[in-house]
Amino acid sequence: MTSLFFSTPVDIDVVLEDSDERQTVDVKLDKGRRERVPLYMDGESVKGAVTVRPKDGKRLEHTGIKVQFIGTIEMFFDRGNHYEFLSLVQELAAPGELQHPQTFPFNFKNIEKQYESYNGINVKLRYFVRVTVSRRMADVIREKDLWVYSYRMPPETNSPIKMDVGIEDCLHIEFEYSKSKYHLKDVIVGRIYFLLVRLKIKHMELSIIRRETTGSPPNQYNESETLVRFEIMDGSPSRGELAVCPLHLAP
Repeated sequence: MTSLFFSTPVDIDVVLEDSDERQTVDVKLDKGRRERVPLYMDGESVKGAVTVRPKDGKRLEHTGIKVQFIGTIEMFFDRGNHYEFLSLVQELAAPGELQHPQTFPFNFKNIEKQYESYNGINVKLRYFVRVTVSRRMADVIREKDLWVYSYRMPPETNSPIKMDVGIEDCLHIEFEYSKSKYHLKDVIVGRIYFLLVRLKIKHMELSIIRRETTGSPPNQYNESETLVRFEIMDGSPSRGELAVCPLHLAP
């Protein structure tokens, strides 16, 4: 409670190694804010340095300084409960005093990051470095986020998709896609056959929709978000017409 009314007596800076050269990811934060965070891979070490700087040259008494690497799953509809699936800790300093800025290196080696980072509608999977300066009155905490990609081998089987949709005696359309699994820089190639057309069609478009399911019954939440729309045709097709729809996933 004290930290809500009084400024913290110490500044904490977290600098990750090679942050200037490392690729970054643009991440959406709360209230429309965005931030670019460094990108890491599964199995990659996370190392850097923590600088603790007492304010106004005053002496700082603490009961220990530690750094953690944490992975959490946060449900937005249940903000009080976060599932912590990864927690590593390194002690930086034993209880004592600080009067001048001091820098502490850290290195979390070859971390297995079993999930990719994700920022959805109802859930966030987050990785971050947390520094805690423990004090008798109130701890001082500083966090720094990062983003994780986890590449896997492509599937051995990747069968095509075929399906039929329509309205009885009015419309019959057959869809065919070359495969069922794609990587994020792939091209979706498909064909649409108009087998029966007795309706006036104004236009047709292809959409990629991200389906998000969180929780478990009876407290399960489903959300859908349209990521991209691609117009296939404008106007009504004739029977037997074929539409080819290549869709590039990468911008």
